[in-house]
Amino acid sequence: MILELEGLAIFGRHGVLEEERRDGQEFLYDIRLDVGDAGASDRIEDAVDYREVADCVREVSASRSFNLIEALAQAVADALLERFPVRSVRVQVRKTNPAGVGARYAIVSVELTTSG
Repeated sequence: MILELEGLAIFGRHGVLEEERRDGQEFLYDIRLDVGDAGASDRIEDAVDYREVADCVREVSASRSFNLIEALAQAVADALLERFPVRSVRVQVRKTNPAGVGARYAIVSVELTTSG
């Protein structure tokens, strides 16, 4: 069974540029978890609760400022694998309209897939 959270918007102060770290911006996360049979019993106690997944991503984002979204994605994936009984995790992190790109509007993203 696959559990997905798409477009989870979390404010963060991540980036290489000082203005990104100072002012912060919204980051969008797409999370895909292979949860096996978790939840098939129809009991929340047996399932991976997506509210707790969102809280975990928020905690990682707030824990420190990351220079690279690659490192942020890895930290999120590691935390999800550690906290939840999942077979694999896919994390995509996007920042919209990033500073220093030289375009009016752009999306920069990184995607990471790992298994536990």
